[in-house]
Amino acid sequence: MDLRLYDTLTKEKRPFQPLDANNVRMYVCGPTVYDFAHIGNARPVIVFDVLFRLLRHLYGEAHVKYVRNITDVDDKINDRAARDFPGLPLNEAIRKVTEQTGRQFHADVDALGCLRPTVEPRATEHIGEMREIIERLVAGGFAYVAEDHVLFSPQAMNAANSGLPRYGALSNRSLDEMIAGARVDVAPYKKDNTDFVLWKPSKPGEPSWPSPAGIAVQGRPGWHVECSAMAWKHLGEHFDIHGGGIDLVFPHHENEVAQTCCAFHQPRMANTWMHNGFLQVESEKMSKSLGNFVTIHELLADWPGEVLRLNMLKTHYRSPIDWTTKSLEESAKTLDDWYRVAADVAPGQPASSVVEPLLDDLNTPLAIAALHGLRGSDVAALAGSLRLLGFLSESAAQWEGRKRQASGVDAREVERLISERTTARARKDFAESDRIRDLLAAMGVAIKDSKEGTTWEVAR
Repeated sequence: MDLRLYDTLTKEKRPFQPLDANNVRMYVCGPTVYDFAHIGNARPVIVFDVLFRLLRHLYGEAHVKYVRNITDVDDKINDRAARDFPGLPLNEAIRKVTEQTGRQFHADVDALGCLRPTVEPRATEHIGEMREIIERLVAGGFAYVAEDHVLFSPQAMNAANSGLPRYGALSNRSLDEMIAGARVDVAPYKKDNTDFVLWKPSKPGEPSWPSPAGIAVQGRPGWHVECSAMAWKHLGEHFDIHGGGIDLVFPHHENEVAQTCCAFHQPRMANTWMHNGFLQVESEKMSKSLGNFVTIHELLADWPGEVLRLNMLKTHYRSPIDWTTKSLEESAKTLDDWYRVAADVAPGQPASSVVEPLLDDLNTPLAIAALHGLRGSDVAALAGSLRLLGFLSESAAQWEGRKRQASGVDAREVERLISERTTARARKDFAESDRIRDLLAAMGVAIKDSKEGTTWEVAR
């Protein structure tokens, strides 16, 4: 069975055929590093980590290149820097914010069981590539200079009629629909409302670089051109897969396509565009005003990262997901079982019953159902399949020990109580035995009696 992926542009599942099977290339939009990432940000990180793992399984680790950028120049970063480090020059404060929040992001996504991308470029390291793209767009008549800004013209792109894609094709919108539905910046120097900024002058104290297109004052790039530049630098003018959240389809990804295709005269930027669906918390849209805004970091204080990972993958990546405590509890129990059964088993090859659903547009719910079927039939294949999906990163003892530590349970006290209960059962003092069982339960400890003795674990 061949890999098939849903393409946002064509609105269909299509066979995946890499441009070069020895160099499979994927770009995913990464974080803007100004604060802790929220759980919605974790969804594309986990989804495209699974795809990265699957591509490496299919084509070999050395033949897959995964690029996920870090946006480290943005108004939100500037605001956070000025707020947190008012006594420092803004550029120095910005560096402190981006370094700190970048470390936080890596710690969080590492805990989710995600592999690091092959390359993780920073926007500020690619200003030269951004300027070159802008210069190409101005020279080609797709962009123009106005009041020290450089703006891209979708109208000019659609009028070119030279094998370029239509602006709006990715999001399936006309220019009129985009004007009506988008939050457009109204500015007197724009030729048209749909024109968007490629470069703008910096305000005093803001990060700034020499401007392109003969502009005398220093400035800074627009958001959209950053990803075009980083994708071009590390993957080329045309590559295999571009991914991100569905909220990025318009305007960000639409504008990326426009910039890249017009700058390099390409009919496509990426052969396949993939987007994950929205996330809700307890059936409501996540927002700070509703009090249900939760970060990955906060959740990791209460749940192992693999629990969050499994909870995310139980829903197909293109479907909306409802993030609930009940579902987290169920995911934790499932992982407890998998660790007991498979964590210390030598892994075999991933089972075809797990891989085949993944080949069908990353059908992780069906793959997880197949994992349950392997539990009683082929534990080695179960172990190998779980590792393919990013689970079983530690031994069963480490998993149980970390769970106990997180719960605050005193292992020596539990062992003492279990010994006393065993003695009580031996003398047939069942009232005392039941009392100790109840006491352990109140401590959050579940015990299991068997012919070999009594074992225990922290109850979820």
